[in-house]
Amino acid sequence: MSYCDIAPGHPFHGPYHDTEYGFPVRDDAVLFERFVLEINQAGLSWLTVLKKRKAFLDAFEGFDVGTVARYGEPERTRLLSDAGIIRNRLKIDAAIHNARVIEELIAEHGSFAAWLDRQHPLPKDDWVKLFRKTFRFTGGEITGEFLMSTGYLPGAHDESCPVYREILTKRPAWSTV
Repeated sequence: MSYCDIAPGHPFHGPYHDTEYGFPVRDDAVLFERFVLEINQAGLSWLTVLKKRKAFLDAFEGFDVGTVARYGEPERTRLLSDAGIIRNRLKIDAAIHNARVIEELIAEHGSFAAWLDRQHPLPKDDWVKLFRKTFRFTGGEITGEFLMSTGYLPGAHDESCPVYREILTKRPAWSTV
């Protein structure tokens, strides 16, 4: 069964499926949030992450890239003791490190979205290589889901899903290739 089969009507999956998953994203804080959430999903269910999403938003101060990029040991310790989020040292360290990298990409390209646009189009395997070279705690699943969820790779929705047609009207990056 696909996500399009199981998500509609679910209290957590439904709203995400219907209004966010696969829609093009331009906002750097939203891109960073999706990246952090995908990293934290590794080894867990997406439902677990969605249930903790508000706590992540609070813990990472709205996913402001510049703020998280300045995190030091006190913030790292705070995150590791926050029971509302996934307290995995490697994932927290990756989020902070990746915020610093994204901050550099923003300085060089104007936004994280502009950097992603500059790389597009790439096949998934090339995206994975680029993300592994550029960021921490990335692999095929994390990179692929991040890029599908933000409109850079196809596959978020079945073509028969009504949301698929709505996303096409938003002209995701993958549809313009």
